[in-house]
Formats: sequence, structure tokens, C-alpha cells
Amino acid sequence: MTGVLFVCHGNICRSPMAEFLFKDLVARRGLAERFHIESAATTTDEIGNAPHAGTCAILAREGVSCEGKRARQITRDDYERFDVIIGMDDANMRSMQRAFGGDPAGKLHKMMEFAGSERDVADPWYTGDFEATFRDVSDGCEGLLSWLGY
Repeated sequence: MTGVLFVCHGNICRSPMAEFLFKDLVARRGLAERFHIESAATTTDEIGNAPHAGTCAILAREGVSCEGKRARQITRDDYERFDVIIGMDDANMRSMQRAFGGDPAGKLHKMMEFAGSERDVADPWYTGDFEATFRDVSDGCEGLLSWLGY
């Protein structure tokens, strides 16, 4: 089983969108039993909160539920528990490096690298543009699945 952890600042916009889109993607391809997928935050800002209404609306439009999701913060143990840990932007990458004490196993990746780009995933917390985030996350999830060999 491959463990995938998506990470953003608060775990209410980008990373839960990625978590649930990736879960849906692997389920539609009959691969759900091969993956353990979660998302988490680099900060404590939103701990315990449900995903942002904009994220929930985009997911609902796609027929994907994020019911029951509550924001949590990454822990040092996450580095051992997951095979691939994906940050949404450069700040997330720096925060994960600090939290995990580096990346000796090469598990940390930036989401858009799977879509052939070095840029950040658009952050709807600041832009309000959940559609741009959805496009970025969708492209990243498709690329990730391909990168993993599926």
C-alpha cells in the first residue's frame, strides 16, 4: 500500500481538495485498495475545522464528498507513515523540511512538479479562485498517479 499525504498551510482548502480528488481518482480506476491517502496542515491555524466551503462546493460539483474531514497538523511521525508527502507551495515545502528534520528518504515533493511545473498551487484563501485551484490540483493528481506508475 502506498501512503500519500497532501499538505498545505491550514488543511482546509488545497490539501483536502487534493486528498479527496486523489481518493476519487484512484477509486474510479479500481486502485483504492493500493493507497492510504490523507491531508494535513503545516500550522495550527485551522485544526479541527472542516474544509472551506469553496473546497466543499468544488468537490460536490465533481460528485466527491469530504464529509467528516477535519484539519490536522503534520507530525514528525507522518514522515515514517507516508511514502510520498506533497506540499502545495514553497512555504509548505520549507515548513515540512523543518517539521520532519529534512528529507533523507526523498519523500517530499511539490504538487505542481507532477504537472510539469515548478510553480505553487493557486491558493484560494487569498485569491478566492477555487476553480484555478481545482485545475492545479486535478493536473497534479493525474500527474502523481502517472508518476506512481498507474
